[in-house]
Amino acid sequence: MDLRLAGKVFIVTGASQGLGAACVRSIVAEGGKVLAAARSEKNLESLAAELPGSVAVAKCDMRDRVAVAGLVDIALSTFGRLDGIVNNAGIAPAGNFENQSLDVFDEVLAVNLLAPAALAQRAGSHWIALKQPGSIVNVASTSGLKGKPILVAYSSSKGAMMRFTEALAAEWARHEIRVNTIAPGAFDTAAQSAVTADAKTLDSRLKKIPLRRMGTPEELGPLVCYLLSPLSSFVTGACFVIDGGEVAKL
Repeated sequence: MDLRLAGKVFIVTGASQGLGAACVRSIVAEGGKVLAAARSEKNLESLAAELPGSVAVAKCDMRDRVAVAGLVDIALSTFGRLDGIVNNAGIAPAGNFENQSLDVFDEVLAVNLLAPAALAQRAGSHWIALKQPGSIVNVASTSGLKGKPILVAYSSSKGAMMRFTEALAAEWARHEIRVNTIAPGAFDTAAQSAVTADAKTLDSRLKKIPLRRMGTPEELGPLVCYLLSPLSSFVTGACFVIDGGEVAKL
């Protein structure tokens, strides 16, 4: 199926590895171009070398809202246009809440909620000024649907991202700017290394998933591409759960 992404330009944050890198590869496979942003410049350069001519890179600290918003200007100066953004970057520091510094909570909200808001605001302002449609895909988590112990800050930030998505989708629908959320469950990425490294822990984790396996990053990319595509022009304010049936089982 042709998702009509050829020649279109997108920003993907948290693009240096895992789900973000998979999203970049999927977009490029559909003919799109990507400004890939993350903290790890080395990984970004490797991704750009893998996909020559289709990927530009920007080292960016997601805690810096000015730098995050500035990604829009970099994309426009590099490619001459911008059609959508994928807010994928996130952090998930674990810890017992009673002992966790609220500075950690501040940092999680800065990266997981305020950075996506800053990027969405700048991109949306650009599209509204040009009367151009756009698409925003926010990568949240099933932790935003059902909060998880030891991940209080992370769960809170992802739940807030879902409400942010719904509110902004309603506000910007009149501008033909669509905003949707994806809520991934357990995926086999570096973020799950503590689980996958131990056979007993992994077996226990997989028993909670009806499909009895973790997702692969490559399984997220096609959904992202669909939500960026004009073929999903009637889809906004929605949350797509991709977790092997775990949330449905709860």
